[in-house]
Amino acid sequence: MTTPDLHPIRGRAFSHSEPAKPNPRALPDRGLYLITPGTLDSDATWTLTDALLASGAVRWLQYRDKLAPPESRHARARRLRAISRTHGTALVINDEVALASACGADGVHLGEDDGDPAAARDALGASALIGVSCYDSLDRAEQAISAGADYVAFGAFYPSRSKSAPRRASTGLLRTAAEQGWPAVAIGGLEADNVAPIIEAGARWTAMIHGIYGAEDPLLEARRIQELFAQGSES
Repeated sequence: MTTPDLHPIRGRAFSHSEPAKPNPRALPDRGLYLITPGTLDSDATWTLTDALLASGAVRWLQYRDKLAPPESRHARARRLRAISRTHGTALVINDEVALASACGADGVHLGEDDGDPAAARDALGASALIGVSCYDSLDRAEQAISAGADYVAFGAFYPSRSKSAPRRASTGLLRTAAEQGWPAVAIGGLEADNVAPIIEAGARWTAMIHGIYGAEDPLLEARRIQELFAQGSES
């Protein structure tokens, strides 16, 4: 049996005598991590988002909006919070700790330039769910977990239609994260037709925007993802 390259970025295995461990906060079950598209500027998108959450196939919802003015983002975040509460789905806010606090979200997801997980924890409280984008870096993932992050995100695994993603991740990162006990999200160009190897490698959640919202039948695609995770649990 061939030993997988656990750290293809630097060509070495990643190990520590005392690996960082996440705090034992309750995290959503394995499955689909849905990210909102664009600026949520159509009734059809709101209706679809509500239907996706109602289906039970979505474990997380992340509000990501880089274009709308602050007052619109606050209104949309509050509306998403109401929808997510109705359907029992965890809501996290991309980048903005203050917005997550103001709308009562379950937590925040931090990118490379969005601040420190420990500072977010101080602002949002002990029960908040905090995620950190780690791109193609296990070192960054370890630092994030050590600073109090609940999960880490790797990607892009495939070319993304949502944003430029010059750094490309490998399934070896997911395998190592799973071995270290770090709950991991996979992101970047994922859809039902290409996500099986990502789940098999150890991703706890698969983050998607276009793979769901851009699908011919978004509800069917969400259920396909749900079934792939269920099959992974049985194997």
